Amino acid sequence: MKASGSTNWKGPVKFRMPTAENLVPIRLDIQFEGQRYKDAFTWNPSDADNEIAIFARRTVKDLKLPPAFVTQITQSIQSQLADFRAYEGQDMYTGEKIIPIKLDLRVNHTLIKDQFLWDLNNFESDPEEFARTLCKDLGVEDPEVGPAVAFAIREQLYEIAVQSVSSARESRLSKKSRRGSDYGSASKASGLSMDLVKLFSFKSSVVRKRKDLDVYEPMVDLLTNEEVDALEARVERHAR
Repeated sequence: MKASGSTNWKGPVKFRMPTAENLVPIRLDIQFEGQRYKDAFTWNPSDADNEIAIFARRTVKDLKLPPAFVTQITQSIQSQLADFRAYEGQDMYTGEKIIPIKLDLRVNHTLIKDQFLWDLNNFESDPEEFARTLCKDLGVEDPEVGPAVAFAIREQLYEIAVQSVSSARESRLSKKSRRGSDYGSASKASGLSMDLVKLFSFKSSVVRKRKDLDVYEPMVDLLTNEEVDALEARVERHAR
């Protein structure tokens, strides 16, 4: 969907999100003093740490949450950023490979499902731009759907990036000569590796395989209030 030039790497690079902007997906689900706060957003790991406490205080004030939530929100964000930073400086295996991205989201009354392939080796890819284009193409009007789609993509890319660190480590430890074959192998967890030259000419971040168009055609559905209530009740029962 997105057509642009790409920066393709042919071996290990230092760990980062495999996107144009190095943004970390942060997910919060905090219950305290009988109240619950859930949110999902991205954070720049290069931002000063004091920005976290500022964000937490502003959030608590805006949402009128108990003051104790400031500490809970701050600690949760700090912990997730620490997990990300623990990988920084380590080699991350990249190569000519693509990985499947799956969407199965409900945002307010909108249900959206899709599956497509993402060029993990395109460090100029933009999940937010892709999400905006997807929502426009599908006629999605809820402004909260686009950010949720972009976040879901970033979460999956983050997981694959972490797995790529393990792949780079395994590659270094191996004594076998892999010249010519290393750069075409994907991590075990990705389960999918293809020659991008044959699939598309390094200009697209996302591709849908023609044979899968019918199977993985995007699906969008608008739920009624009753359907939303039923889904939320089911989720709450499972949470118990």
